[in-house]
Amino acid sequence: MAKHSSRIESTAGKLGASSLLVFTILLLAWLAGFLSRLFAVIRFESIIHEFDPWFNYRATAHMVKHGFYNFLNWFDERAWYPLGRIVGGTVYPGLMLTSGGIHYLLSLLNIPVHIRDVCVFLAPIFSGLTAISTYLLTKEIWSAGAGLFAACFIAVVPGYISRSVAGSYDNEGIAIFALMFTFYLWVKSIKTGSLFWSVMTSLSYFYMVSAWGGYVYIINLIPLHVLVLLIMGRFTPRLYTAYSTFFILGLVCSMQIPFVGFQPIRTSEHMAAAGVFALINAVAALQYVQARLSKSEFRFVFYVCGAVAAVVVVLAGVALSYFGVVAPWSGRFYSLWDTGYAKIHIPIIASVSEHQPTTWFSFFFDLHILIAVFPAGLWYCIKDTSDERVFIVLFALSAVYFAGVMVRLMLTLTPVVCVLSGIAFSKLFEVYLKDEAPQKNSLESSDDEEERSNKYDKAGKLRKMKHEQTGSTESLGSNIRTLVILAMLMILMMFTVHCTWVTSNAYSSPSIVLASYGQDGSRQILDDFREAYYWLSLNTPDESRVMSWWDYGYQIAGMANRTTLVDNNTWNNSHIALVGKAMSSNESAAYTIMTALDVDYVLVIFGGVIGYSGDDINKFLWMVRIAEGEHPKDIRESDYFTERGEFRIDSQGSPTLLNCLMYKLSYYRFGELKLDHRTPAGHDRTRNAVIGNKDIDLTYLEEAYTTEHWLVRIYRVKKPDEFNRPELPEANRKTKKTRSKTKKTTKRKRGSIKNRPVVIKGQRPKSRTA
Repeated sequence: MAKHSSRIESTAGKLGASSLLVFTILLLAWLAGFLSRLFAVIRFESIIHEFDPWFNYRATAHMVKHGFYNFLNWFDERAWYPLGRIVGGTVYPGLMLTSGGIHYLLSLLNIPVHIRDVCVFLAPIFSGLTAISTYLLTKEIWSAGAGLFAACFIAVVPGYISRSVAGSYDNEGIAIFALMFTFYLWVKSIKTGSLFWSVMTSLSYFYMVSAWGGYVYIINLIPLHVLVLLIMGRFTPRLYTAYSTFFILGLVCSMQIPFVGFQPIRTSEHMAAAGVFALINAVAALQYVQARLSKSEFRFVFYVCGAVAAVVVVLAGVALSYFGVVAPWSGRFYSLWDTGYAKIHIPIIASVSEHQPTTWFSFFFDLHILIAVFPAGLWYCIKDTSDERVFIVLFALSAVYFAGVMVRLMLTLTPVVCVLSGIAFSKLFEVYLKDEAPQKNSLESSDDEEERSNKYDKAGKLRKMKHEQTGSTESLGSNIRTLVILAMLMILMMFTVHCTWVTSNAYSSPSIVLASYGQDGSRQILDDFREAYYWLSLNTPDESRVMSWWDYGYQIAGMANRTTLVDNNTWNNSHIALVGKAMSSNESAAYTIMTALDVDYVLVIFGGVIGYSGDDINKFLWMVRIAEGEHPKDIRESDYFTERGEFRIDSQGSPTLLNCLMYKLSYYRFGELKLDHRTPAGHDRTRNAVIGNKDIDLTYLEEAYTTEHWLVRIYRVKKPDEFNRPELPEANRKTKKTRSKTKKTTKRKRGSIKNRPVVIKGQRPKSRTA
């Protein structure tokens, strides 16, 4: 009895030590993931990054200030002028609700934190929750050791950090956690058949639907898993309970999101889930009938019912699609299967850099050694198949394909790569760190003749022990194990170094604050974006309307608080095409469009002075293509190329290009600017060419403001009455001249670019926070 109780205490002690070790490793993984995402805050400041996060922050701030009900009914008159935007019905509110809930909880605890700081640090905090959910999923599929590897990998892997650094306040920051947690609950539900875990899966899926449009991946992958299990003959009551509960509750819950609405029952992207639901119920009914009929009777019922059901399903699908009850596949869905579809039919989707096909370099850059190791983990799951491992195999294969089609979908591949790599490394260390059974060196007396015969040979001599028989072979095996373990540790160390370097240098620079380095290695901050937005907020009337390319709409509304014509929501292609037509046309034709749209100011991004490659000239061809799609008679892409098919900005460039509005606004007065003694005036550092039109005169617009490094240029659109003024009397001419001189002096005091030298390398610009 005492011996038995001591064994129990020993087992409990081991379990306690194991739990403490798991808790410590997960905590350290969370901490490492959080700290590695703070490079942007440390090097720059606590600021919202990129473009979409600025709208998310503006919407969150509105919800915190006015309440959730007013947020759902918020009509944003500053967006898509003159159309406006119903915000509550066109966003996934999960991100705003999460941030607002954290802010509310901190307020209840009397912790004064600004909502902006909550938004900045939300993604790094959720990275720890993602690591935990990855551990739980991997543990259910393989083992706790593999789960710890996977949690540590996903905490620092660049493929996930790229969308979750501090300040990257986007939907993916919380959506990847919801994705992995939903998959963990799904695996748990099919293993147990518990109604509780099935309901939890539905609720987690509901949170995913509220957070990100990528929920469509879940509602197609889980039905695919069920279909494959049915084909493999793995139907069980556990699977039926899990999927039926998930589908029904998930369907009802997802329809509560205003932006989703009736899409789960009216769009083709959701029909696979409904079809599998009908199929699994048919299989359950057939199994019920099979138990009560003979083989011949069941065979007849099966063939008849199967044929009737197939005909009914096909006819119903065709009829619903024909009458418009079920919407056809969307263009974004087609672009996942045909990489050239978007460029031909939806150029606005193809114009986004993250929608381009993924290069081989990107796989290694974002995943490092994991991209080479995870096929081994995939093989282990295929070799030793179970219901949950079939799911992870389907997850991996589908994610690999989609990640190859679109750079952005590397985000869905990264978690499953971490899971399978964790399995591979766990299996490897399990083999090479396995303890050998202890050998006895002395012979103990025993009455068992069989045991004595194992220790003595036929001649009655003592047999050699195992380590004595193998001799140097055992020693060589130990050396091999040591070398393999050291090699794996070295690879993991290199992986950590690579992740830290990539995170620090590639994924921790906000797009609105740029940094350049001098020849002496000193770092200079280029704050032109906020400088321009701050000028707009201070020097333009509150009702001013600003026309720019759609990339900058969210930032103008969020920082300058001015009305924009188009923004990053890109829901109205014709409206964006109209702006693209204005930018692609000559000044007089563009003025007609701007007058019709009540445009007061035009904002363009120009990187020719500092060598910034993301300016509007480099994006200009996409403006032309989008405009041509809606206005083919007025805009043709071929007109902007030379006879040899080249896109050139120098003297050999197309006359249509050299006289369009975008070219004039970008290079106005640039032909007079000499950047250094080695290059002539008007030399564009980004395109490495001298511009072809140096004598640019503006008739319908006038320069209002240009930032210190010429990165952002703002022009005022003249009103029609300014062109039809009668000739002023001689007495009034002096008054006009005096007013012009006063206006010029005022501009000099405000720091206009016209009255100060252009600074290429010098002191740090003043930082302004909008």
